[in-house]
Amino acid sequence: MVVKDVALRSMRLDLFLKASRLCPRRTVAQKICDAGRVEVNGNQAKSSHAVKVGDEILIRSRSKLKRVRVLTVPTSRQTSRKEAQTLFEVVSEEILEETE
Repeated sequence: MVVKDVALRSMRLDLFLKASRLCPRRTVAQKICDAGRVEVNGNQAKSSHAVKVGDEILIRSRSKLKRVRVLTVPTSRQTSRKEAQTLFEVVSEEILEETE
C-alpha cells in the first residue's frame, strides 16, 4: 500500500533523527532514545516511535535542550545535506548551565 497523503506518512524516530542529521548515526539515535533523552510531543519516546508531520521532538544533550518541529517526513532513509535541513524547524534551543 502506498501512502499518497504527505500528512499521513510516518517514519521511525531513530531513522528520522539520522535522516535529518540531528544525530550522526542511527545507533546514536537509538542510544539516546533508550537513555530517555528524547521526547515526542511531551512524552518520552522509544526509537521505534512513529514520527509524523507536526510532531515536536525534544532532544536533551549534556549541554543543551533542542526542540524541533517536523515539517516533512522523507520518502527514503538517505537524504542529502540540503534536504535534511528542510525536514524540521528549530523551535527553541537552550544552553544548559553546568552545576558543580
